[in-house]
Amino acid sequence: QVQLAESGGGLVQAGGSLRLSCAASGATASIAAMGWYRQAPGNERELVARLKIDGSTDYADAVRGRFAISRNAARNRWYLQMDNLKPEDTAVYYCNAMASWYNKWGQGTQVTVSS
Repeated sequence: QVQLAESGGGLVQAGGSLRLSCAASGATASIAAMGWYRQAPGNERELVARLKIDGSTDYADAVRGRFAISRNAARNRWYLQMDNLKPEDTAVYYCNAMASWYNKWGQGTQVTVSS
């Protein structure tokens, strides 16, 4: 399996930007898809963005055009660039790695967007 560690959360004003980073270690060659999810208080965890090993991407409708997922394969890291942040983007963001035999989560990082 892999171990994941997020960084880059924080407090930002509406309209600002943040970049989240996820560092993977362990059996990183097994990862078939990497992504970002978020969970706001009282809500279920939801997909924000996903990057598959074939290069295809998926985005939630609420973030398409504002957020971008990318990967640095050599450093076993992936990122979520978040621009034009809105108060409704406030949540705990989790990085995720999926393979055929596991679905692994990071510990989460808080993103707070003030109006």
